[in-house]
Amino acid sequence: MQGLVYKSTGSWYTVKTDDGNFHECRIKGKFRIKGIKSTNPIAVGDTVTFNLETIGDETVGIISGIEERKNYIIRKSVNLSKQVHIIAANIDQAFLLVTLNNPTTYTAFIDRFLVTSEAYEIPAILLFNKLDTYDPDEMVEVNFLMELYRNIGYQVIGLSAKKGDGVEKVKDLMESKISMFSGNSGVGKSTLVNALEPGLQLKTSEISEQHLQGQHTTTFAEMYDLSFGAKIIDTPGIRGFGIVDMEKDELGDYFPEFFELKSECKFNNCLHLDEPKCAVKQALEDGELAWSRYRSYVQMLEEDVAESYRTDIYRER
Repeated sequence: MQGLVYKSTGSWYTVKTDDGNFHECRIKGKFRIKGIKSTNPIAVGDTVTFNLETIGDETVGIISGIEERKNYIIRKSVNLSKQVHIIAANIDQAFLLVTLNNPTTYTAFIDRFLVTSEAYEIPAILLFNKLDTYDPDEMVEVNFLMELYRNIGYQVIGLSAKKGDGVEKVKDLMESKISMFSGNSGVGKSTLVNALEPGLQLKTSEISEQHLQGQHTTTFAEMYDLSFGAKIIDTPGIRGFGIVDMEKDELGDYFPEFFELKSECKFNNCLHLDEPKCAVKQALEDGELAWSRYRSYVQMLEEDVAESYRTDIYRER
């Protein structure tokens, strides 16, 4: 039998088959995925092969195989530094909710989210929420930011989840897809989810920074079917959007506007710092690129990238 993993608790997996039935499954013996040293070899979103077996008075599924993933999101294990925790797999798109204030979503946070989504090859969509709460001056800033990311090539939607404005656009994008939602605490994720599916009532409020740092390797994700033909993955630890290990010379490739100019740099391994005849630095001077994006790039480049994702991304407000 084959099915889709809807819930993972570390040792048991809830798997849904094409006939709509759910089966509680577990792994028999050791189960390893080539190339991934993970604390959890199977994640929500995985397609698995299993057989039903009767053990005592109950029938359980024994997972024997896993289909190749098109993508997955990981997080570094706190106590097992050489291992990772897979949050979810086979995601079609990821939404980031952004607010100008109350709370502030810093551009550094947005850019790290986008870099991570680029590295995982997951389409990212920015949702600028709470448009009904901004005064005219604030709206000028919001519109500037929205246009900045649109010009790079990202899909950007302005909305007011509380009033329902823009919710239908989000719903249309979600149809027939598996989506994940991310954002700082207080940006309105729970409000948006409830607007999309009032009967779901997910516990979408973010957990504390202390909890995230101490126990995020045991955070359990769960997938839900929505009434309009979409799926959503909910997990309290999704705010940091995983961890990516990357080499410094490839970081710029995850900034699409930098990557587009890479071939015009004098050196093919240009880091866009102090190298002569750097096309990225020239475009910055000419006002063709956003300095906020470049500052995010330099910040990530100068730090230990993997470590900065685990800590700084949670501190920024």
